[in-house]
Amino acid sequence: MGKLFVIDGTDGSGKQTQLENLKIRLSQEGIDYRTVNFPNYDSPSSSLVKMYLGGEFGTDAKIISPYIASTFYAADRYATFKKEYEEYYNNGGLILADRYTTANMVHQAGKIQDKVERKKFLDWLWNFEFNLYGLPIPTEVFFLNMPPEYSAKLMKDRENKITHDSKKDIHERDAEHLKAAYNAACDLVKEYNWYEVKCVNNGKIRTIQDINDEIFTEIKKHI
Repeated sequence: MGKLFVIDGTDGSGKQTQLENLKIRLSQEGIDYRTVNFPNYDSPSSSLVKMYLGGEFGTDAKIISPYIASTFYAADRYATFKKEYEEYYNNGGLILADRYTTANMVHQAGKIQDKVERKKFLDWLWNFEFNLYGLPIPTEVFFLNMPPEYSAKLMKDRENKITHDSKKDIHERDAEHLKAAYNAACDLVKEYNWYEVKCVNNGKIRTIQDINDEIFTEIKKHI
């Protein structure tokens, strides 16, 4: 089996930027790899995700069941795995993922405040994606811990990936949802032993290079 490294975090935490920098560094060292982005907007398998984030099932993310929303993302991951990187991964390949099942754990679990019900959902999601769908369990998950008040600044003028204009999706424009997702993620880091990358130090956002150095050093320990 291969290695799967996931870069995850709440919206505006710098996931894509870190992934791009990791690609450069792996290439410079002659290390073979492939990348995957979730949702996979280039594939028709992301259609239901686009509809969900575009507000077609409701403009308030909180009223849409985390179980239902999670099935949209899981189907996209399954289709992408089967069509794009299953053989490579099974032959020992290295995969870098911008978001993964972990993003569902963060955004959808954040909708559930009751701890018992949240744990029930997380157990269901784990079984659904990793046992039923048979998706790879990550070698390591890097959680970019960017507090909401800092990520909000970074997101302010970012182009939306779905509509390719300034309109934000139903997660991005809901400050309460983003805060709840962040708080859930801080609990999940400990529960699932994710690698926490603290993006803010002494009230200042760390440099992209500094954060990337930390992530790359950890990845090198596994390859």
